[in-house]
Amino acid sequence: MPVSVRIDISGPPAQRLRFAASPLAELTAMLHVLAEPGHHPRRAAWAADVWAGLRPELAERLREAEFLWRSSQADFLLPARPRPTLAEELDDVDRLDDETYVTAALVTTCGGHRAATRSPLTDPTERARALELAQARGARQEAFAERLLTDPTAVRARVRDTLEQCAEAFFDAAWPGVAARLAADLRLKNDLLTRVGVQAALASVSGAISLDGDCIVVDKVQDKATSANGAGVTFIPSVFGSPHLVVVHAPGWQPVVQYPVTPAEPVSLDTVTLRLEALAHPIRLRLLRTLARGPHTTGELAHTWHLTPPEVSRHLAVLRRAGLLTPHRQGRYVRYTLNLSDLTTLGTDLLAAVLR
Repeated sequence: MPVSVRIDISGPPAQRLRFAASPLAELTAMLHVLAEPGHHPRRAAWAADVWAGLRPELAERLREAEFLWRSSQADFLLPARPRPTLAEELDDVDRLDDETYVTAALVTTCGGHRAATRSPLTDPTERARALELAQARGARQEAFAERLLTDPTAVRARVRDTLEQCAEAFFDAAWPGVAARLAADLRLKNDLLTRVGVQAALASVSGAISLDGDCIVVDKVQDKATSANGAGVTFIPSVFGSPHLVVVHAPGWQPVVQYPVTPAEPVSLDTVTLRLEALAHPIRLRLLRTLARGPHTTGELAHTWHLTPPEVSRHLAVLRRAGLLTPHRQGRYVRYTLNLSDLTTLGTDLLAAVLR
């Protein structure tokens, strides 16, 4: 039986999915790249440059707190209600009570701690268990867990200060360019959601995500189930998160999915313009109607539409220059095939070209 995370999205259709960009989630993705550059070979040069430019104190702080984002991300780093700025999202994190914050941090630091019913801040048994699990992962992890359990206020302030220093060191410079790519992706996703529906929007996010009745199914190594409780699921695009698909599914947290923005080969605005101009002529639209049914020769098209072969040839040449047709020679005849995929994606290509 395949393992997956299932998210129940029963409720008003308008509230099922939300697509939004998050500065904090993208910073977290960058920090993961810095902690695990081997997972992201295309970002290796970027990671090396950032490490080389960091002040020694900040570099040590990142190593100290890397358990919050290295193998998995603490849930509070992936906001269900993204804000326009990093400062606003950090303010939201500050509003979490200590038990919620510490439990989320210990999931990544100590592993497998989601099921605890008592707080390690107040229960000696849970505290001992958390420290034992942290110790098994190394001295640095144990020290982090010890400080978190002893003085959560100080650790929380230090983590926020570290993230703010990262903003000054490298995030603020990278964010405008990243935000532009995320905005383009969000417009495409929201357009699909509005015009076509939930299933099409999910399919555009990842082939690992599907809709099964009132459940979103995400192929993951975990076998978990959670509910949006009528509040919907937040989908956060990420440039630096590729190829990871991250899911917040812990009880008590609104579900969040962080998905990679795939760097597809963009179609130039010139090509899009050429294709639109090619489709603007009524005769060429008639020829495409016939070609959509299968390959045809110039003579066949001329006979079908009562046109002269030279006239058809001129129109076919325009369609070929736009990349909408492919010729195939068979003996002394040339048959033309419609490039259906290029025609199908023309609307998306146009929107992407306008937004980028």
